Amino acid sequence: MDLRLVAYFVAVIDHGSITKAAQALYIAQPSLSQAIRSLERQLGAQLFDRSGRGLTLTADGRAFAGPARQILADVESAKGKVHAVRDLVTGRLEIAVLSTLSADPLPELTSRLHRLHPGILITVLDPGSSSGVETAVRQGQAELGLTDFPVKSDLLQTRELWEQEIALVLPPDLAATLPDPVPLEAVADIPLVLESSDPRGRTAIDDALGQAIDFVAVECAHRQAIWELVMHGAGATFLPRRIAETELRNVVVRSTSPQVRRTVRLAYRPGPLSPAATAFLNVAAAVSRQRLS
Repeated sequence: MDLRLVAYFVAVIDHGSITKAAQALYIAQPSLSQAIRSLERQLGAQLFDRSGRGLTLTADGRAFAGPARQILADVESAKGKVHAVRDLVTGRLEIAVLSTLSADPLPELTSRLHRLHPGILITVLDPGSSSGVETAVRQGQAELGLTDFPVKSDLLQTRELWEQEIALVLPPDLAATLPDPVPLEAVADIPLVLESSDPRGRTAIDDALGQAIDFVAVECAHRQAIWELVMHGAGATFLPRRIAETELRNVVVRSTSPQVRRTVRLAYRPGPLSPAATAFLNVAAAVSRQRLS
C-alpha cells in the first residue's frame, strides 16, 4: 500500500473536503481525487460517500480511519528511531573481545565512546579465544572483534591500532634471581600461572612464546584469579605491560629478551558498518594516535 495515499486519505478527513485538503497538501484537486480512488481500489472498498454535497465517510472509511492514522504514526516513529541511530542518539553495538584485552584497552575505548554517545548500548561477548573472536564476527554474533592475534579469515577486514609489550610478571622472590630483561630460555624454569580458556588447551599465549613455556604450576580459567595467584606468590604469568603496571600490586614486571609484542586489532566484516561501530572505530583511531605519539 502506498503510504502517500494513506496520508492523503487522512488529510481529507482532517480538512473536511477534497478542496481544502488539496490546498493544504499543495496538489491539484483532481490529482487528490484520483489518489483517493486509487486507494479505494487497492483496499477494495469505498471510503467516502459522494452522493451528497460533500464527502462523508462510509462504514468502511470509518473502519479504516483509525488504522490509517496508526500506520502514519508508526512510520513517523520508525523514522525517528532510524534518525536516532544514525545521529547516535541511540543504538547498540555487539563486540567480541579477547579476555586479555578486557582490562585494556576495552574500558578506555568504551568509556570514551559513552562520553561522546551515551545512548549507545554496548554488549561485550567473550568467545574464549582469538579464533572465537573471528567466528563471532564472521557469523554476525558481533559486529566488531577486538583481538591481539593476526586474523586468519579472508572474510574479515582488520584495522591495526597499536603494539603492546607482553611482559613477564613475577612475585618478588622469583624475580630476585633473574636478570633484567629475562631471557626467554630462562622461562622454562619459572613456575607459571596461565589462563585456560577452553578444553583445547591454554590460551594462544603459547603460540607467541613457543617452546619457552615448560613449567606450568597453575592453569586457571578466571583472569582475576590469575592476577591474585601471581600477587600471592603462586607463580609468574605473562600480561600486557600496561595491565601489569596498573592493575597488579607487589609484583615485578620484566621485559623478556627478545621482547614479545602483539598488535591490537579490530576485526569486522566487509561492507558498511553501523553508525555505532563506525563511532567505535573512530574512538579507537583517536586512542591509537595518542598512544603512538
